[in-house]
Amino acid sequence: MHISILTFDGFNELDSMIALGILSRAKQDHWKIHIACPTPTVSSMNQLVIERQDSIEQANHADVVIIGSGTRTRDVVKDQAIMDRLKLDPNRQLIATQCSGALVMSKLGLLAQMPVCTDTTTAPWLIDSDIEVLNQAFYARGNIASAGGCLASTYLAAWVIAKVRDTEAAQAAIEYVAPVGEKAQYVERVMTHITPYLGN
Repeated sequence: MHISILTFDGFNELDSMIALGILSRAKQDHWKIHIACPTPTVSSMNQLVIERQDSIEQANHADVVIIGSGTRTRDVVKDQAIMDRLKLDPNRQLIATQCSGALVMSKLGLLAQMPVCTDTTTAPWLIDSDIEVLNQAFYARGNIASAGGCLASTYLAAWVIAKVRDTEAAQAAIEYVAPVGEKAQYVERVMTHITPYLGN
């Protein structure tokens, strides 16, 4: 199992790192969970510099791709040299997007007539492109999912775990990271958001 988290310059640390952390809680020996970037290093919206583990070409062959968000996503989708390197396919991959990552998914033509969840800053840009934006934190159809709001990355990670393993593994991973004294409520909230979308 190869999971790539697409991460671009200006990335939001909460999107890429929370997903990475939670997915790692459910990691099995044959799993690879990597940060995939178009360049050898990328700088976050708060100047955190990280090194890539995968190129974005490698993400094209991953079993799961999570598209993170950031302050420069609009520039990313305007950069045809970057976009031409992405060849994602929901027929053979789980593809999930966080906040402004929905712009990447839209640019790649992956949304079709599908509604999407995103953050409040990105929503008007998607609406201008005739994409339906939902006023909710998580939505999925088939092998495509989207989440809106930084901490909704928890829902994306749990959805991926439930799809590639099972709901028990997703619950265990969320319970591990949930605040002490709130674990049961936290797990219930996450599973309430993702469970309706696991069978479609």
